Amino acid sequence: MAHPKLLTFILAGGKGERLFPLTSFRSKPAVPFGGRYRIVDFVLSNFINSQIYSIYLLVQYKSQSLIEHIRKHWVLSPIVRDHFIAVVPPQMRMGPEWFQGTADAVFQNINLIQQQNPELVIIFGADHIYRMDIRQMIDFHLEKQADVTVAARPVPIEEASAFGVIQTDSEHRIIGFQEKPKNPTPMPDNPSMAYVSMGNYIFSSRVLINALIEAQRKKQHDFGAHILPDLVETGKLFAYDFSKNIIPGMKDYEERGYWRDVGTIKAYFDAHRDMLGEKPLFELDNPEWPIYPSGQKAPASKIINAEIVNSLIAEGVTIKKAKIKNSVIRTGVVIEDDVVVEDAIIMNNTIIRKGSHLRNVIVDKMNVIKEGSRIGYDPDDERFGLYIDSSGIRVIPREGWKE
Repeated sequence: MAHPKLLTFILAGGKGERLFPLTSFRSKPAVPFGGRYRIVDFVLSNFINSQIYSIYLLVQYKSQSLIEHIRKHWVLSPIVRDHFIAVVPPQMRMGPEWFQGTADAVFQNINLIQQQNPELVIIFGADHIYRMDIRQMIDFHLEKQADVTVAARPVPIEEASAFGVIQTDSEHRIIGFQEKPKNPTPMPDNPSMAYVSMGNYIFSSRVLINALIEAQRKKQHDFGAHILPDLVETGKLFAYDFSKNIIPGMKDYEERGYWRDVGTIKAYFDAHRDMLGEKPLFELDNPEWPIYPSGQKAPASKIINAEIVNSLIAEGVTIKKAKIKNSVIRTGVVIEDDVVVEDAIIMNNTIIRKGSHLRNVIVDKMNVIKEGSRIGYDPDDERFGLYIDSSGIRVIPREGWKE
């Protein structure tokens, strides 16, 4: 199906307070993920793989790390005018305030919509790990002649109370919203499941502009809480079933409709575990739907003498004599003799000195783990420079430990 002119806003300003201390120096979308990526790379890759190239990235809190990442790794063609990923900080056109909510973030940039004059505006978040062919959602929007389409994820009815639930009829028309209801409304054709909002939307441009202006008049600032419920009565809001999205190259053993909000330390840690193993729930290696940026300037990893089990090792890593199990080791890490790393995420340019044992730990960038350290084995672990999450996972903040 031929697509109309499109414009995308990706909301990438999240504080990520529940991911502290990984968000001490960066926003949530800029947090490293996997062997070589950041969280924002997953949504951007979905758009590039979907052949959608006009993208504004709206940033806000602690945005410098994210801005630098986009500048270095996400430069599209400077020749084709509509191929761009542009970072847009708060313009404060209405006063000195930062973005007051998701809808306010787009309203503050309504001039970009008017300048580009698209037929459809796509508004996605930047905080989640998943693959999605957005063209299929656009096709659904056009087939339904919708004003707004909301990406919806089916979840077991007993889990739906933790989310914003979408009520639909048999034609996928949205007839109501429930915010974390005690008794969620099930899907029309499956009483054991309920639709929950993914926070990803497609708007017809005219409808969006009118809705943003009206919401601003009412001093309302959020899509999920304000704009979408107000548009339900038009009868032209539809839910797109994300579980029906087909990704080329997906393996039979992967979880169909994989989507994770990595908004807590435990969720972030568990999502890394989902990528490990011979048959992971989420397979990073998919040449037909790659996660970008894939280019690395680091040399090949050097492994002198190691026992490595069920782990991801990025480029530029040096391992001398160590045991590594169920872990993700990012670029530039040095692991010295007689080190044990188990159930861990070790981020860029960290040095683990000889004799250290690490278990159930996340080590942020540019740390030096001193010789003989033991982390994750004892409730009385050294507390200086160490954050212990409620889940029990230890986190060493960026540059928290130095020689």
